[in-house]
Amino acid sequence: MMSRAESSAVANWWWTIDRWLLAAMAMLMVAGLVLTMAGSPPVAERLGLSAFHFVNRQVAFLIPTAALMIATSFLSPRHVRRAALVVFVVGMALIVAALFFGHEVKGARRWIFGIQPSEFVKPAFVVLCAWAFAEGGKRRDVPANALAILLLIATIGPLMLQPDFGQTMLLSIVWAALFFAAGLHWMWVAGIGGIGVSGAMLAYQFVPHVRARIEKFIEPANATTQGDTFQVDTAMESFISGGWLGKGPGEGTLKRVLPDSHTDFIFAVTGEEFGAIACMCVVAVFCFIVLRGLASAMRNEDSFCRFASAGLVMLFGLQSAINMAVNVHLMPAKGMTLPFISYGGSSLVSLALTAGFLIAVTRKRPKSEIMSPVGA
Repeated sequence: MMSRAESSAVANWWWTIDRWLLAAMAMLMVAGLVLTMAGSPPVAERLGLSAFHFVNRQVAFLIPTAALMIATSFLSPRHVRRAALVVFVVGMALIVAALFFGHEVKGARRWIFGIQPSEFVKPAFVVLCAWAFAEGGKRRDVPANALAILLLIATIGPLMLQPDFGQTMLLSIVWAALFFAAGLHWMWVAGIGGIGVSGAMLAYQFVPHVRARIEKFIEPANATTQGDTFQVDTAMESFISGGWLGKGPGEGTLKRVLPDSHTDFIFAVTGEEFGAIACMCVVAVFCFIVLRGLASAMRNEDSFCRFASAGLVMLFGLQSAINMAVNVHLMPAKGMTLPFISYGGSSLVSLALTAGFLIAVTRKRPKSEIMSPVGA
């Protein structure tokens, strides 16, 4: 156990971070490994791979993920901003490159060089928005609203061209929440709300993929083919089959026919094998992280850290809520992973950045550092 009298960087880090937040993140990583062992073998076998192919890869991804999260949490607010700017610029360049040279999957070009760059852009985008709003609150010569709007347009434009409406919706909601927290006028609220509703209606009207998913969600009985709602229907059966206590580890049967049982629908595997009580425990951990992060944001005296911690924890919480809502058929399918639990390299590294930035901006700091200028 480290003494408070130690003055090393590690000791200072240990006594200034939110250790409860760090412990909750670690719990999700361990749970993700256990649930990947439960949900991935059937998928691996269908693809002709060894039963624990995805488990082994998840372990390999978790090591750099944990290292990146810890390393990022050592950053000062100034270095968080600089790191976010670099990640954002590189990520957006890769997103644009993917539009021309990326690998097409299910009609969308989201992958290039084996990674999904939009995953890395998400935490960087939130930090840059927080930076803009913090600067706008301190300096009248900074057009924070205009910068934030330009940043949103520059980010979601390429995402919609991929197309990736799930990530677009997620980032837009977090952006709007930060805009609201920054104290925007009620006219802005009405305007942003109107634009959001109009965008959703236009997407429904002119994008067949979006329209099909919404119609399948509203009226699944009228789906054009049985496969249209197969995953959601199977997920719902998984929860019913598992009951309160589940069938037991490795005893699930519906996961064997669920195509994305290791990624988007791993929460359904949790329900079948470990039961509703285990699902509620997972939900409780996510709720703890979100509520603790928001409480820390409310107490933070530094405007940048306040906006950044609120935005990052909302990003984390919304992605979790969307994934679980899709699993229990409360939302149309979005193709969004469950943080730290679903299998996926790009997602894990992105979440390591998100968690690392969050821990960094919620650290306890002396008042002299808080009162220093926000600049780069």
